[in-house]
Amino acid sequence: MGVDYEDLRQWLAKVEEIGELKIAKSIDLKEDTGRIAEIAASMETAPSIVLDEFPGFEPGYRILINPYGSIRQIAITFGFPLVSDRKSLLEHFKKKLAGLKLIPPEYVDTGPIFENQLTGNQVDLNRFPVPMWHRQDGGPYIGTGCMVITRDPDEGWVNVGTYRNQLLDKKTVGFFSSRVPHGYAHRQKYIAKGKPCPVAIVFGSDPLLFAGGMTDLPWGVSELDWVGGWRGSPVKVIKGPVTGLPIPAAAEIAIEGFSYPGKTRLEGPFGEWMGYYASGSGEAPYVDVEAVYFRNDPILLGVPSEKPPYDADKARQYIESALVFNELKQTGIQGISNIWCYGEGACKLLTAVAIKQQFGGHSRQVGHAVYAITGSNVGKLVVVVDEDIDVTDLKDVLWAVLTRCDPATSVDIIRRARTSALDALVSPEDRTAGRYMNSRAIIDATMPFEWKDKFPMPVQSDQEYRRESWKRFAHLFKT
Repeated sequence: MGVDYEDLRQWLAKVEEIGELKIAKSIDLKEDTGRIAEIAASMETAPSIVLDEFPGFEPGYRILINPYGSIRQIAITFGFPLVSDRKSLLEHFKKKLAGLKLIPPEYVDTGPIFENQLTGNQVDLNRFPVPMWHRQDGGPYIGTGCMVITRDPDEGWVNVGTYRNQLLDKKTVGFFSSRVPHGYAHRQKYIAKGKPCPVAIVFGSDPLLFAGGMTDLPWGVSELDWVGGWRGSPVKVIKGPVTGLPIPAAAEIAIEGFSYPGKTRLEGPFGEWMGYYASGSGEAPYVDVEAVYFRNDPILLGVPSEKPPYDADKARQYIESALVFNELKQTGIQGISNIWCYGEGACKLLTAVAIKQQFGGHSRQVGHAVYAITGSNVGKLVVVVDEDIDVTDLKDVLWAVLTRCDPATSVDIIRRARTSALDALVSPEDRTAGRYMNSRAIIDATMPFEWKDKFPMPVQSDQEYRRESWKRFAHLFKT
């Protein structure tokens, strides 16, 4: 089985086939769209929802929310069998990413994205229904489930990132990002040269394309090549007439424009992915929009950040966990059983790794290695557990911490680590001074190696025994 859809509409048809697509009409754009998104994000399993027929907007202009609302929706997105548990799905991700080969995009002359084109004075982004996602937001945000496309002016490679885009007026959108993402670095290079930064932004795409934009890839690796490798065929793109940037030909809504040196506008606040309004509001770069492209009956992809885990986290935790697992295995460290980057920590703040202990100090070695791999951006806790612990189950990991971790001897603290402007624990004074640092903890929640053979036996049966129990008696627990 593989990815067998070409665009968002074919993906919607597949989700509808498994009974996990809902349609809602005449929803209040300002008051109720955000409510629905917040409820969906708070549920472990929820359908994808298409909102339609917004009062005051053209019929057919729609918003999709919660595309990663269930394990089965995630499996469809990434072309896997319809499994029903995290561990099975994670194994598919690890195998896929271990063998993934990059495939560059294929340029085509035209595509559905060019069914409608607005340029110059025709540009009017107010024609699209754009919600107030959270009550305290500084305005409507058209870019949440977005793909911000830039090109390195020196090296020539294309980056696709997910940064927030406030709808400032009919021809202007915000271009806010923290100082870590590659798109920020691209923009800074143009500013240093005194040149405008060309930008293309996709506001509606299939969830696999969006997943590429929200995945942390190494410098110089284009997310379009990564998605092509995942599909097994190149992403079809069109050379943007204004910027020359590649625009996915089957996207729903896209814009082209420029971000000019020294030009800023008041932007924010916006409820961000750590679950706070930590970045506040302030002057930020923006994009002057010179062209808008959209399909007939366009669909805006809405993936607003919420208190984690929100919709994006539910998919990203599989990608991040598989990437870290494969990278850790490449270090040559023995005994790595499994890894999970928790959506509850926005896939960055909490990572648990299970090991089969080989020698004294093994658990500490692994913990510091995981920190080195994941420590470049934010992060807070790395927890190392024994292989009998299911790292995809937060309750199981917490039990290990509470019963196998000695606070006086089992916690290593790393100080002056890098963090983000979105970190709520950066003090007002440090924020003003531009000092973005935090501390990290590596928690050893393994049985002491020196006497692990004498450690008390857990009450719970092993995983194979529990699986067999469930097969025999599942009928007693199904309602």
